[in-house]
Amino acid sequence: MIAKPILMQDDGNEDGNRANRGTSVITRTQPKTKRPNLYRVLLLNDDYTPMDFVIHILERFFQKDREAATRIMLHVHNHGVGECGVFTYEVAETKVSQVMDFARQHQHPLQCVMEKK
Repeated sequence: MIAKPILMQDDGNEDGNRANRGTSVITRTQPKTKRPNLYRVLLLNDDYTPMDFVIHILERFFQKDREAATRIMLHVHNHGVGECGVFTYEVAETKVSQVMDFARQHQHPLQCVMEKK
């Protein structure tokens, strides 16, 4: 927070006595907004999850088109890990949960994690 001093003149007390003249400082704080931390959502490679299923995950939960989803899936396949997107904490956490639940429902061992950027 940033404090901005405001100077005020004191003309005396309530009964009109001017003997107590002085200057007062009143501090008003203004909140300084901070950008939220961002988190990378990552898919981890495994030997069992079909490539088409990973593409479907990327299209459904990360709104990737077929070409971008295929490129990310191949990156995961070749490098062991790939980034699906960067989000605020709550959004990243939700995406990870959705992907993990969907993979479990379809009996795939696909792993999805998030890490602070």
